[in-house]
Amino acid sequence: MFKNMIVYRIAPQWQVGLETLEDALQKAIFAACGATQERAVGFVPPRGEAHGPLAESVGGQWILRFMVEAKVLPGSVLARKVQDKVDQIERETGRKPGKKEKRDLKDEAKLDLLPMAFTKMGSMWVWIDPQARTLVLDTGSQARADEVVSQLVELLPAGFAVALLHTQTSPQTAMAHWLKEQDPPAGFTVDRECELKSPDESKAVVRYARHPLDIEEVQQHIQAGKLPTRLALTWDDRVSFVLTEGLQLKKIAFLDTVFEGQAQDEGGFDTDVAIATGELSKLLPDLIEALDGEAEGAVEAAANAVAGKRSTGTVTGPAQAPTDTDPTNAPF
Repeated sequence: MFKNMIVYRIAPQWQVGLETLEDALQKAIFAACGATQERAVGFVPPRGEAHGPLAESVGGQWILRFMVEAKVLPGSVLARKVQDKVDQIERETGRKPGKKEKRDLKDEAKLDLLPMAFTKMGSMWVWIDPQARTLVLDTGSQARADEVVSQLVELLPAGFAVALLHTQTSPQTAMAHWLKEQDPPAGFTVDRECELKSPDESKAVVRYARHPLDIEEVQQHIQAGKLPTRLALTWDDRVSFVLTEGLQLKKIAFLDTVFEGQAQDEGGFDTDVAIATGELSKLLPDLIEALDGEAEGAVEAAANAVAGKRSTGTVTGPAQAPTDTDPTNAPF
């Protein structure tokens, strides 16, 4: 649970209970793709129990699960089907279809093929901490996170607005300092993975994997102008992760110290949620402090933007599919 994290701050004016959240989510229950439907999204019971609640509370932490199903329709297969239709028209009429007609033929071909296409399914954990006012999404894709946020903004009562967590010091600036000075923040240690990228036109990239980073070569790269885009860290000897320049956490892993004193048969949904949210809810404030605190104004700006969209009626309809989603790839 929670291998990646994109973190949002929730506007303080949003104050609802779990029952209200559950009622709102009932409007977007996941239903599998129909025969000619290319993609389906919605919320499913996080415990995996049929007809169970869509919003679960464990220790005051609210957990949801967002599901995506996408039909796998390779471009080469679609192109052959379109060409078959084009060839048939040429044989029967002796003319070549124009651009508009070819677009129509492509739509027809897709409808013909979708009922026979395989599907891929993926899900995303969604964690709302109502006390800390954070929304955490278990994905490494900003486009997919945006899709879930759009769904929640549309579904939840007025006042729900979020903004990406934003700190006074950018992660890139901080990571460069930690590597150059070999001085990680209190409670954190630098691990053995890093990516450095040149900001100039060359876009030169240097990657270190399973390699010590306290070496002169790394410092030379930074002095030459390369900036870190990823850095592996460990917090309090309990959680390891990779911090990105966009303040995402990836490759999250809970270390053995987290599980000390826990019997092997102690597990299940409640235990997994309690461990993940318990550790990560302590890590996040320490990470924010390491980046010189949270920037002000982002949530207020997001709240005003959402209020403006609601007043003009532009927050309507289903969320759009992420722009970086290819139907031939896994949804998450």
